[in-house]
Order: sequence, then structure tokens, then C-alpha cells
Amino acid sequence: MSTLDTRPARTEPLPTRLPPDMPQFPDRSYRRFFRAWVRASGWRLEGELPDLPKLVLIIAPHSSWWDGILGLLFKVALGADIKFMGKRELFRGPLGALLRKLGGIPIERRAAHDVVGQMVERFQSRERLWLGIAPEGTRKAVSRWKSGFWHIARQAEVPILPGYFDYSRKVIGLGPLFHASADMEADIAALRAFYVPFRGKYHKV
Repeated sequence: MSTLDTRPARTEPLPTRLPPDMPQFPDRSYRRFFRAWVRASGWRLEGELPDLPKLVLIIAPHSSWWDGILGLLFKVALGADIKFMGKRELFRGPLGALLRKLGGIPIERRAAHDVVGQMVERFQSRERLWLGIAPEGTRKAVSRWKSGFWHIARQAEVPILPGYFDYSRKVIGLGPLFHASADMEADIAALRAFYVPFRGKYHKV
């Protein structure tokens, strides 16, 4: 995998249009406001959104609550319907309603062993699904990633899209698509190597 991109840099911080096969929010009433916020913040999207209906989007390094806030702001500004998992306790009351509207999927932690199966079933039953996952599983620096994202992508037969935070450049970026092989350890090692140049708010991968 390589971060080299010889295409001309995008002049706007976000693309003006999304690929037609990418899942999108039908309601874009707030999109203009959030696009203005992204423009004023100095942050930008780097890389290209693939024109695919289904994939697993992994995001790293994950070192701060700001990662989730920035990710949601960019998601709304783009009008992209990217789903994400969260513990069921967060989906109670008004906050839960908002999280569901933003693409949240409540997960029962006590049944965590079946999360892969649940997500694979979602992929199989939907025409379009982008699922975002932080493979580190925590904001602390870790020596090993959790492998759930790999199992989901492998069993659902969908590609993995590496996404990254690079706080030093105020960039949320996208790398080349990655297809899981039969060798999980080699795949995860290759993906982690891709993230070496990028720095989160508090640490690298």
C-alpha cells in the first residue's frame, strides 16, 4: 500500500459531489452549514471516495474524543451515510435518537462475540452499507489491533478502506482499497504499516 498520489490536489476541503453508489443521507438540509464549518476550520479531506455500495472503513490513529466529533462533522458535511457501532447504553433518550439519525448502530457488549455475525448479516441484507470501525478499539496506544473489522470484511466479502487522521496537517484522509486475504496477521500488518506516516492528536498507530 502506498500514500503516493500524483493527482492534482483538491482546491476545496471537501468534494462537491459523492460517488453515486456510495450510501448517502437523503436529508441534506444542514449540509451547507457543516461544509462552511469545515472550510473555516482549516481541516480537509484527502484522497478519493470509492464508488462502491459496500465496504468496511477503518479509521486510525484513534487517540481522542475529537476523532469522533470531527468524523461526524465531516460525515454530515459530505452527506455520507456511514454507519458506526456504539455500546447500547449510549442509545438511550434524546442522545440515542440523534446517534441513530447520524448512522449509529447499538451493540450489546455482553454479546460482543456475535458482533461480527450481526454486521455480516447487515451487509448481506442491505444494498448499500459503509461501516466505520476504529480497529485500535480504544484511544490509548496499543500494540495489537482488534481483528473484528477484518473478520467482517472477509466474511461479508467487501473491501477495506483505510481512513486516517493526520492532526499535524489537519487532514482526514483515505487510502487505497484493501482486499482481505486468507492471512489475517499479514493483512493487519500491511494495514498498520500504511498508517506509519500519520499522527493522531496524541499518538501514532
